[in-house]
Amino acid sequence: MKKLTLLALTLSTLCVATSASAQFAKPEDAIKYRKSALFVMGQNFGRVAAMATGKAEFNAKLAAESAANADFVAKMPWEGFVAGTDKGGDTRAKAEIWTDKAKFDDLAKKMQQEMHNLATVAKTGSLENIKTAFTAAAGTCKSCHDDFRAK
Repeated sequence: MKKLTLLALTLSTLCVATSASAQFAKPEDAIKYRKSALFVMGQNFGRVAAMATGKAEFNAKLAAESAANADFVAKMPWEGFVAGTDKGGDTRAKAEIWTDKAKFDDLAKKMQQEMHNLATVAKTGSLENIKTAFTAAAGTCKSCHDDFRAK
């Protein structure tokens, strides 16, 4: 948990320190950046998912911390979807990200809103409310993956 938090803080420092265009020397750097941010978000979201689906014992404190981390990191990967990162490197990003950027940006914004809602709800400690917020957040992730992520 501490390593993931440290990684998230390091990634956020990079976001604040430089603009996206200056941040990435090569397209592969942008791809690695966005994948790292999505990985950290996914790990934290996955902990909440396991509790919400009954695959892990519910721990209100861990759920709140993990949801807060996912919310924080949810703002980060989008800088890595810059021109020239649709090819090369290890990516499953579809070309539609750049050809239908408005839809992609809209789905990213909706996902961020749902992650924020999940983090807010998780603070209450109510598993039933967390399940509802988790389902909404997971739906936004799925929508984007269905349209913009290659299998």
